[in-house]
Amino acid sequence: MTIILAVTLLLFGVPWWTLVTPSAAWPTAVFVTGTLLFAAAFAAMPALMVFGHGRRHLDWAAATGDTLLGAAWVMFVWSMLGQLVKVVLLIAGVEDPTRSRLVAVAVLGSVVVLLMWGYLEAMRIPRVKNVDVVIPRLGPGTDGLRVAVITDTHYGPINRARWSAGVAARVNALGADIVCHVGDIADGAVDVREPQARPLASVEAKSFRVYVTGNHEYFSEAPGWLDYMESIGWAVLHNQHVIVERGGDRLVVAGVDDATAHAAGVRGHGANLEAALAEADRALPVLLLAHQPKQVAHAIRAGVDLQISGHTHGGQIWPFNLLVRLEQPVVHGLSRHGDRTQLYTSRGTGFWGPPFRVFAPSEITVLTLRRPDGVVETVSPRAN
Repeated sequence: MTIILAVTLLLFGVPWWTLVTPSAAWPTAVFVTGTLLFAAAFAAMPALMVFGHGRRHLDWAAATGDTLLGAAWVMFVWSMLGQLVKVVLLIAGVEDPTRSRLVAVAVLGSVVVLLMWGYLEAMRIPRVKNVDVVIPRLGPGTDGLRVAVITDTHYGPINRARWSAGVAARVNALGADIVCHVGDIADGAVDVREPQARPLASVEAKSFRVYVTGNHEYFSEAPGWLDYMESIGWAVLHNQHVIVERGGDRLVVAGVDDATAHAAGVRGHGANLEAALAEADRALPVLLLAHQPKQVAHAIRAGVDLQISGHTHGGQIWPFNLLVRLEQPVVHGLSRHGDRTQLYTSRGTGFWGPPFRVFAPSEITVLTLRRPDGVVETVSPRAN
């Protein structure tokens, strides 16, 4: 509770000091109104989070609290930057209250613009991102195989059924050989979020539609989501694999549970790559679905050719990507790990919590698998 209180004080205290600071000498009405608004937000956010994400699961409280959290984070970040600008203005000889007022207006304007833009970015149907991945062990028959990737849809307190239908339509327009959902379908149980997830049943693929769990499934009845995805025709890769054949060549598509599955205490769940590849021909190239990028450590040891992950959201709201990087080896993009293994980390198709994406656009990814013949490989040692 002490940590939560300290973080909340910082989130609201720094913006208050930047926007309503006494040194700006705002009229009394402005100062009092601004202070009351910050105090109300400071008191409301923890209560909204408890009612929204606690036992009661009130969607209106969750949506309001999440929005407030996102706005507070953006205000905090740009208020910190505003304090740096304030130092520059001080050195330049700009006196108060002009200095403080200039910074306050600039920060407030930036926050409003970023939140409006971030909301539109979060709510739009993601753009399609095309990436070629060179896999030396790929056979001629599977050269050019196209894998469409969606992940982190996070169907939640804001009803995005129409958005979900739009995502499905955009994926279907791609005509992909394989369609993957790499976890974190929803925040909530199937009976609550199924209306938003329903368009997944209409997703089309030439060979397979495959799915693995993310960490959020283990907050909300993971077995229920596995049963649901299986019931609508997706291949649930619960530490399992399927074989894709094309043009006389084969590709192993394997999937493992999320890294948190074992600790979640759900019987029979826990990432097990050895089980996922059991009885697979190890001479064949392997495409692995694993929700978290850090699971690539196991993929390297198993000789996986390409791992596809999500989880990071690309940071979702800048500069949160810097904090994500402390836990994950990659935040987004294509990267190489070890001698054979490559990792593609998606920024995600939806969003979690705050309905904002700032400098971290969502994506539907099309990975085109290529043989090295005649192709120049441009994979960096590490992505951002």
